Amino acid sequence: MVKQGGKSWTGRHLVLGVLAQPEATRARVGIVTTRKVGMAVIRNRIRRRIREVFRLHQFDLVSGVWLVTIARPSAATASFRDLERDWLRLAERASILARS
Repeated sequence: MVKQGGKSWTGRHLVLGVLAQPEATRARVGIVTTRKVGMAVIRNRIRRRIREVFRLHQFDLVSGVWLVTIARPSAATASFRDLERDWLRLAERASILARS
């Protein structure tokens, strides 16, 4: 749904897909990590980091958006701060940050 009706932005480590859902009261996130990223341990670590980035910044987002975050292979070697910086840069480009 997000891929078909939304818009996406590509960063160094992540791809952020956004779909506006006016009837939704809060932002929702989905995380995709393919086998190209690495073994299961690495994919799970990336998912935990992205989930934490979303948790820390969920109240900075406009309400009523669905997000899909896709990890690129470079995310396997990126630090938490690199992932956070990349995600926030993409969110800013997507104009979904309520407070800048």
